[in-house]
Order: sequence, then C-alpha cells, then structure tokens
Amino acid sequence: MSTVPPDRRRATPRTLLDLKARHEPIVAVTAYDHPSAREADAAGVDVILVGDSLGMVVLGHDDTLQVTMDDMLHHARAVARARTRAMRVGDMPFLSYQADVAEAVRNAGRFLADGGMDAVKLEGGRERAATVRAVVQAGIPVMGHVGLTPQSVRALGGYRVQGATAASAGRLLDDARALEDAGCFSIALEAVPDRLAALVTGRLAIPTIGIGAGAGCDGQILVWHDLLGWEEQLAPRFVRRYATMAADARTALGTYAADVRGRRFPAPEHAYTIPDAEWELVLAGLGARADVVGTAW
Repeated sequence: MSTVPPDRRRATPRTLLDLKARHEPIVAVTAYDHPSAREADAAGVDVILVGDSLGMVVLGHDDTLQVTMDDMLHHARAVARARTRAMRVGDMPFLSYQADVAEAVRNAGRFLADGGMDAVKLEGGRERAATVRAVVQAGIPVMGHVGLTPQSVRALGGYRVQGATAASAGRLLDDARALEDAGCFSIALEAVPDRLAALVTGRLAIPTIGIGAGAGCDGQILVWHDLLGWEEQLAPRFVRRYATMAADARTALGTYAADVRGRRFPAPEHAYTIPDAEWELVLAGLGARADVVGTAW
C-alpha cells in the first residue's frame, strides 16, 4: 500500500529533521538502479541510498572493499534518472575519503555534480569529523554511519554487533555526537543494540536511521533485494522479507523455458503479421530467384 506524502517536492535534510521533530518515522531503502528507485519512490519512501553494498548484492564481490567511484557513479546516475521525490544519497566507497580530506571533498562533489545525488554518506566516527566538516563546508550534505561499518569489516574482525559493552557503547555515543557537531544531517546506526540506538537517538538533534538497531531510531532502512526476497542466501536477523521475488522469478523462468521447449511460446498472439497481398509479392519475388526458392524462413 502506498503511503506517498501529498507534498511531492524533493525531500531534503530539513524534511528529515521535520519528521524527527514530529516523531514521524523516516522510511529509507537501499536501491541501485532506475526501476527499483522508481518503484521505491512511488511507494513513498523518504530516502533512497545508493549503497556500496552493491558490490556484494549486484556485482558479486565478497565485501564492499572492491567497489570504486566509477561503480558508484554509474549506479547513482541510474537512480537519479528516476527523478524521485525521495532524497537520494550516494555511499562514498572505500578509499574515496579516508586518505585525504581534499580528495574526499572532490569525490563527494562528484556524487552531486556527476551522479545526481542530493547528499553523500560516509563511514566512521570521531576520526572522520574533520572530513565531514570539510565536505559540509563545501555545501555537500553528509549522512554519517556508525556501529558496524562494512568498509572496516576486516579491522572489526567480521560482521558483528557494535556497542555491546559499556566501553564500546560510550565510544559509539561519542562518535555520533562528534558527527553531529561536524555537520552531519543524519546518522545511520548499523548492528547496534536496540537500547543503545534509542539512547543515541534521544541524545541527538539530528535523525538516526537504523539497520539492525531496533525500533528506537528515527527511521529504518533495508536493502531492496533483502526486503523483496531477491537475496535468499543471506538472512541477517534484522531483515524482514515482504515478498518472495527470487522464488517467483525462478518459477516464472522455469515456466518460460518449458513453454519454449514445448513450442507453446510464442503463440500466434505474440507474433507480428504481414498482409496477405504483401506476402504474395514476397513469394512471387522468391519464385524468380531459383537460389532461394524453397528456403525455410
């Protein structure tokens, strides 16, 4: 069921702040191409994230570390062509912002100028505050990301919950505050205990968007392929599947293959025709060419 807001102007950071102030949940979806962005927008989502998770979900990599700026901009442009009401956020890939602040600003700018995005997202806490501040000062809205940060998965020792001890919970809260102070308009909280996520949300003036962070966040985000059941191999605890698209697609493709092999497709209604008079002329022309008479078309 669509919950499209009556106001079809493009969502902005102010839109998300207003939703938090009114205690209205923010709906976000991670999507990677034009048709998924179009349908997510038609359903009324507030934010579409072009996530670097496309490395695993779309490109078949084992993690996000192989994703390049060119990969991200290619998919960002496809999403941007959907001309959505939803705010469009581009995920800055590994090593596009960590090594040099000036390079981070340039790459963030490419997401807006070349990729058609409205904002960027980057991972990390206090260690990224200076980078966030520089990007924001360049006029580029930034969404932060703390908790499980997939680009640091090797340093973290795998995909695991973050902030599960008192010490790490305190660090996570300090990271979120540092990102807010640096100018982030919102922060993604990934794989964070629900009580901690609710605490962080209550301590920040900017909205939080959770994925595996419980119901206490200001908003929620899921990956298009996860929520629609396109991805069946991985089943994170925090995912709810709202459809079974992969299974439905296999059934449809199997039926198609059987119909082709059984000569049930294409049927007459799927074919184009030529008027009888024109066909007679075709046959007459072939009759004058002995080399092709009798050829099976």
